[in-house]
Amino acid sequence: MSDFDVDLFVIGAGSGGVRAARIAAGYGAKVMVAEEYRVGGTCVIRGCVPKKLMVYASRFAEEFEEAEGFGWSVPEARFEWTTLMRNLHKEVGRLEGIYRTNLEKAGVTIVDSRAVIVDPHTVRLLKTGEQIRARYILVAVGAHPVMGPSIPGGELGITSNDVFHLEELPKRIIVVGGGYIAVEFAGVFAGLGSEVTLLHRGNKLLRGFDEDVRDALGEAYSRRGINVVLERTIERMDRRPDGIAATLSDGTVLVADQVLVATGRRPNTSNLGLEQVGVSVDEVGAIIVDGYSQSVVPSIYAVGDVTNRANLTPIAIREGHAFADTVFGDRPTMVDHELIATAVFSTPEIGVIGCSEAVARDRYGEVDIYKTSFRPMKATVSGSAERVLMKLVVEKATDKVVGVHVMAHDAGEMIQLAGVAVTMGATKADFDRTVAVHPTAAEELVTMRTPFVVKTPVAVG
Repeated sequence: MSDFDVDLFVIGAGSGGVRAARIAAGYGAKVMVAEEYRVGGTCVIRGCVPKKLMVYASRFAEEFEEAEGFGWSVPEARFEWTTLMRNLHKEVGRLEGIYRTNLEKAGVTIVDSRAVIVDPHTVRLLKTGEQIRARYILVAVGAHPVMGPSIPGGELGITSNDVFHLEELPKRIIVVGGGYIAVEFAGVFAGLGSEVTLLHRGNKLLRGFDEDVRDALGEAYSRRGINVVLERTIERMDRRPDGIAATLSDGTVLVADQVLVATGRRPNTSNLGLEQVGVSVDEVGAIIVDGYSQSVVPSIYAVGDVTNRANLTPIAIREGHAFADTVFGDRPTMVDHELIATAVFSTPEIGVIGCSEAVARDRYGEVDIYKTSFRPMKATVSGSAERVLMKLVVEKATDKVVGVHVMAHDAGEMIQLAGVAVTMGATKADFDRTVAVHPTAAEELVTMRTPFVVKTPVAVG
C-alpha cells in the first residue's frame, strides 16, 4: 500500500496549477487541487480576461466617433457600467465552470479550501483540518496587488482586484503606476468616459520597454486627454465632501472619486508553511526554484507568479506543463524565459518580442534599427489622431532580428505571429523576402529597407 494519498497535490487552481494538474493526470497520476477562492486564478477571475473585456468596452466610443468620417450618422451613445459588469461577471462565471469541468474530466479532485504545507509531503486543508499525504506538492498560488508604500490615508485607494466590483463608473480617477496594469486601466477608464490622471514616479511609462515605445505611448495618452503626471508620488490621501484629495510630492492636490494603486504585486506565500519545511524565498517572498521549477525541498515545486520569474499567464501555463512533463512524463523540460512575446492592452495597443534598442546595443554591440511612424489608413478618413509605430532591432553581425516593437491597433495579434519568426531566429533578409499583405499596417514590418540613422550633432567652433 502506498504511503501517499495522491501523487500530486496542487495548491492553487490558477492557470499554472490547472495545466499542471491536467497534464499530470493525463500521465496517470492521482491529482488533487486545492483552491480557496475561485478556480481560474488571477487571469480568468480578476485579471487578463475581465480586463480585456473592459478594454473592448472602452474602445467603442472612438469607433462611434470615427464612423462619421465614413458616412455613418451615429446617434449620441450612452454607456451603462452596470450592464458591462453584469455581462463581464457572467462570462467569468462561464469560464470558471469550464475550468472546473476540464479538471473533473481529467480525473482531478478539486477541494474548495485553503491548503497549507505541513511537511515536505503533507498539506492540511484549513476548511476541514484534514491532512493529505502527497508524493509531490506544487505551489501555484500566484500573487496579489500591493498598496505600498504606506502613506496616510492609503486605505482610501483601491487595487486592480477592486475595479471589477465598483458599483459605478468613477467620473474622476487617479491611476498610480507606470506598468502594464496602470497603463491598461488608465486607457480603459479614459475610453469609458472618466477623467483620468495617470501618476507615475518615473520619467516615462512602461519601464523596461523600448524608449521609442515609451515616448510614443506617453504622447498618445496625452492626445487622448489622459493627464499624465510623471516624477511625482502621492504623499497622503484625505476623504473630502467632493471626493478623495491626493496630495502629491510637489504639493499639488488632485481630487478624484477613486484612486487606483497599481504599483506592483507580491507572491502569495505568507502563512503557507514554506518556512517550516525549509523552502527558500527571496526578498519579495517569491519561491526560489531551479530550471525545472523545483525548490530546495525535492518534493516541492512551484510555478507561475509565485516564483516571480516572468509574470505572465502563458508562462505560468508553460511552466505547469513542463513540470508535469518532467515529473510524471519522464520528459525533463525547462522553460525558456528569455524570449517572450507580450502585449500591453493600452489604447493604442503595444506588442513586443525580444530586445529593446538599448539592451540590444549592450548585448550585441552593433545593431541596425529599422523604424517607421505613420497614420494608419483608417485614420486618414476618420480624422483620428492615431499613429502607428513599428520598429525592428537587428544584430548587425548575424542579420538576426532580435527585437520587434509595435504600437498599433491589434498589435497583440501582430506580435503573436511576429514572435514565431523571431523565436525561429529569422533574419532581416527573411523579413525582406516575405511578401507584404496590402493594404495593412503590419506590412510595414516586411517593407522597411533602410536602417534608421542616428543624427549626431555637429560641433560648432
